[in-house]
Amino acid sequence: MTVGILGAGEIGSTLGKLLAQAGHEVMLSSRHPEARAEEAKALGCGIGTLEEAAAFGEIVIVALPLLALGEIPVEALAGKVVIDTMNYYPARDGAIAALDEYRAATSEHVAQQLNGARVVKAFNAILAYDLPREERPQVEGGRRALPVAGNDDEAKALVAALHAQLDFDALDTGPLADSWRFERAKPAYCVPLNRTQLRAALAAAERDKELPHGSWRRKPRADERTLKS
Repeated sequence: MTVGILGAGEIGSTLGKLLAQAGHEVMLSSRHPEARAEEAKALGCGIGTLEEAAAFGEIVIVALPLLALGEIPVEALAGKVVIDTMNYYPARDGAIAALDEYRAATSEHVAQQLNGARVVKAFNAILAYDLPREERPQVEGGRRALPVAGNDDEAKALVAALHAQLDFDALDTGPLADSWRFERAKPAYCVPLNRTQLRAALAAAERDKELPHGSWRRKPRADERTLKS
């Protein structure tokens, strides 16, 4: 399968490397693709512009800061399965009233902007350096579960299959409207959990309550750092 990844930061480049190792053809994107060609090649990926990566992929992964949402080539994504990994950080992204007032989940906001795309929320609730198998913190039962949400069951099944190829257990949490339960600073956000633990963390989430900022982070080793944006 061809996978276009919008972004070449830590999440985008790490997913790109892992998906290429799983046998997919992957194109990352950059504002300056010619300057990043050797780095992308080392990951087993091609690299192009946002437009080229969006057109390339049968599946497209959006791994950009939310503030870059307006730069995404919307027409190129029409009808495609689009994996939204973005998280809302108001200090970085600017205030978005619909999100601050809990009138929409982040991915509902994204889907509204990417009208025509089959948006699935996934891979947002994990740190980039926890993605490779050999670097994952241990979880009880041996397999980490990650949440997936979307309004299109066929699209979610395809995204769940990608999770399985990367040795994750995908948990379908329902429609995009419920994806707030694993957004930034919720109990399931970037915490290593098995399937049962993840269900409990999702159930414990409260819309108007957040964990302390950055409490979900751990310090990566130098060799866990990947291609930067």
